[in-house]
Amino acid sequence: MANGEKGKGRSQNQRLKLLYLLDYLLENTDETHTVKVQEIIDHFDNYFKIPVEQKTVCSDLHLLDEYGYETQYDGRTRGWRIVDREFDTQELQLLIDSVQSSRFITQKQAKNLTDKLKAKASRYDRVLLDRRCYVPNRVRSMNDSIFYHLDDLHTAIANDWQITFKYFYFTPKKQKAFYKKGELYTASPYALLWSDNNYYLLAFEGGKMKHFRVDKMDGISIVAQKREGKKEFKELNLSERSLRMFSMFSGKVQKVKIRFSNHLANVVIDRFGRDIVMIPDDEKHFTIHTDIEVSPQFFGWICGLGKAVRILAPAEVVEEMGNYVKGIAEMY
Repeated sequence: MANGEKGKGRSQNQRLKLLYLLDYLLENTDETHTVKVQEIIDHFDNYFKIPVEQKTVCSDLHLLDEYGYETQYDGRTRGWRIVDREFDTQELQLLIDSVQSSRFITQKQAKNLTDKLKAKASRYDRVLLDRRCYVPNRVRSMNDSIFYHLDDLHTAIANDWQITFKYFYFTPKKQKAFYKKGELYTASPYALLWSDNNYYLLAFEGGKMKHFRVDKMDGISIVAQKREGKKEFKELNLSERSLRMFSMFSGKVQKVKIRFSNHLANVVIDRFGRDIVMIPDDEKHFTIHTDIEVSPQFFGWICGLGKAVRILAPAEVVEEMGNYVKGIAEMY
């Protein structure tokens, strides 16, 4: 390399040395690890051939502090560290656990996202994150192509456009079978919802609001036409609706009175939220009175709680529950 080219390379590195310093600190320091000024000097000399002095390093550390990356000198170790990070270790672990346990993220995408999240930690904390327990052999329902179709859905929603797609289910032979004999659905998308470890699209289709599982949507395409169903969407309260729906199966909304054994209080709060009113019925039971979109999935949830729960009203729902149980009993 000519002397001019070498000089140009050193000059470029000099301009980038503040960024190099930030990368080095993020990689090698955390709450329990620091680096000495001499280590920083050696790093610049060995990797970038940039000669720096102790005074320059201290000045650059203060510049990072002024920019917003708080640096701290530890008198015990006589070294420096980055204090505030974008995510602390506990936050990263929470995000990684969410990614690893999500059914709608493919194994490939889960690994890519996990690696990116771990890169936000120091090299020491990455070892700790690697040792944490991930969910093994998690069933993955979504393929890579559908993962990227989420971008199309977000684009359609943001631009007030419609979409077309085919909707399918799997046969016992694990083959795709399409609803409507493979005809295209034309829908107006409004929101993406995450429920029961699946992504659902809330869209206006066929004159009403419906939920579609994203991993069962095939060949999603954007249609540059204004969405329909805006009035119907505005009438929905998504946060309240999620509490009264079971497994994204909609039904007739009814005010249902249910009686529970006291030991199911946690189950009720987990399902309906802490604002649910629980009225004592006797020493061993309490009741709730709440809106439910009555569906077979709701009855299945009730059955799963056994004799510790009973629907009290309205009579119509009590009768439907009885018929549901009788139908199951007839199978055995």
